[in-house]
Amino acid sequence: MQKSITASLLIASLCASVIASAQTHPLYKQASAPIDTRVSNLLKLLTLPEKISLLGNNSPAIARLKIDPYNWWNEGLHGIARAGEATIFPQAIGMAATFNDALLKEVGSDVSTEARAKYNLAAKMNRHLWYMGLSFWSPNINIFRDPRWGRGQETYGEDPFLTSRMGTAYVTGLQGNNSKYLKTSACAKHYAVHSGPEAGRHSFNAIVSEKDLRETYLYSFKKLVDAGVESVMCAYNRINGEPCCTGTTMLQNILRKEWGFKGHIVTDCGALDDIIGGHKVIGSREELAAAAIKAGINLECGGVLQTEVQNAIDKGLINETDVDNALRGSLSTQIKLGFFDDNKLNPYSRYGADSVHNKQHIALALQMAQQSMALLKNDGVLPLPKDKYPSMLVTGANAASVEAMVGNYHGINGDIVTIAEGIAKAAGPATAVQYDQGCDNIDTVHFGGIWASQNSDITVVVIGLTPLVEGEEGDAFLSPGGGDKISLDLPRPHILLLQKLRAASKKPIVAVVTAGSNVDIAAIEPYADAIVLAWYPGEQGGTALADILYGKVSPSGRLPVTFYKSLNDLPDYKDYSMKGRTYRYFNGSVQYPFGFGLSYTTFNYAWSKMPKAMYALADKIDFS
Repeated sequence: MQKSITASLLIASLCASVIASAQTHPLYKQASAPIDTRVSNLLKLLTLPEKISLLGNNSPAIARLKIDPYNWWNEGLHGIARAGEATIFPQAIGMAATFNDALLKEVGSDVSTEARAKYNLAAKMNRHLWYMGLSFWSPNINIFRDPRWGRGQETYGEDPFLTSRMGTAYVTGLQGNNSKYLKTSACAKHYAVHSGPEAGRHSFNAIVSEKDLRETYLYSFKKLVDAGVESVMCAYNRINGEPCCTGTTMLQNILRKEWGFKGHIVTDCGALDDIIGGHKVIGSREELAAAAIKAGINLECGGVLQTEVQNAIDKGLINETDVDNALRGSLSTQIKLGFFDDNKLNPYSRYGADSVHNKQHIALALQMAQQSMALLKNDGVLPLPKDKYPSMLVTGANAASVEAMVGNYHGINGDIVTIAEGIAKAAGPATAVQYDQGCDNIDTVHFGGIWASQNSDITVVVIGLTPLVEGEEGDAFLSPGGGDKISLDLPRPHILLLQKLRAASKKPIVAVVTAGSNVDIAAIEPYADAIVLAWYPGEQGGTALADILYGKVSPSGRLPVTFYKSLNDLPDYKDYSMKGRTYRYFNGSVQYPFGFGLSYTTFNYAWSKMPKAMYALADKIDFS
């Protein structure tokens, strides 16, 4: 009898221990359990209101389960943006000009290292802030089909193959190579057929053929899905009448079923509101919420789902199982990021302050900037021998501009090197370098630096655009086209400054152009002995440019976009047919073709072994 009582007490004790363990260490927190099992367990523990609260990018804490708040919205196109100190790499279009996907993978790895470090440090202080998370809405793999698009600078250019290679490299770097944990989660955006006009992005309907859709607009997305990108962001627009964020053709038939995408789908910010306010294809907000859930949206950047899903359920449009299915994607991503695991299990939890903007990352930013810049003209002036030019003027509206260095969606730090600073340091104390702004973007009457140029051995003029005149709607607040360009023109005062400098002196002039897109180089070509396209080269842009000017490195950047002569040579901006666009379909003459870029190197071709037979060009050669 005594043994029976003892055994019963032991069993009861064990059961109580198991129950207590399940309560304090539930299945969703057990790192050894399969992800699907962990997600299912968490969904069982959440109430319906709690589930609905997790459908938005700004997800609140679930205090009773000790789940921290989390903001999914983080930006990292070329470094961590809007979140304090971070390394600023060249803008994406400049990195595309390197054609070096291996180097871009290194950039992605450094960006994710800094993201992990900043997240770890903030979490220790119980800070769960916007832009300080691990889910990055990058890269932008839309095709830069028209030079007017202000956000083209965020892309990898006009070629689907190059875009897919560079995008895959960046995603691989961002997400890391750990078999269990994501370093950060990457996001392929904006799905799909999205590249302006920027001012109409909340309402336009992109009409596109199946050929162009598959061969141009979807090619890179398919490649990134194959590479394991964790997230896809649906765009603001419609495609052939279907809103990108509620259309089953794109989200279900192609992305999920045809391609087998297993990650989570997030809406662009405010995209669901646009479906009612801009596209006007759905009548009520609860119908909108139901349509998004049914189409496969897992997470919304916005508040429609958090406020309207309960109403949709009450009206019988969807049910709690639909909500569970929607949450599976985002909860799976959080588990892969290690949110519910002991930090000791996650190799990325070790990153700290010494992993942010360190010497190694700064060196990579310099290397990427050096490889990004494209030499467009050189009449024997470059590289500059230091002993030949004891005095120099650096002038132009962008010579000391920080905006012209950092591009859009950028971070901040105390080590940004402007072009004027980079040249002055490289020239050394034995060279008399002067700086004068020379002009602004408006005044076409008054100019500075003319006298200084006459008394200098060489002049470097830094002109062009900044992200204030081309970029995203709202951010590029000086753009006359709602973020887009309305012409290829450089600012008129910049051209006039160069003309006046040329008229005042016959000494060499080097023009440096900052831009994120095709601009009219022909307007300045007669007045400069050399022209370098620097893009928006990041924090080390000034040093990189000086290294190229003085021949420390040879320019190797190549244009990832066609430089057209005039917008009049292109179809209507709103026409999404690829006919007459990009090097693949444009048949006219251009300023500079896709892939153009000069170098300092001279070389000759010769036979390593003379062939036994030579053929004339007209001869026919058969291959089998």
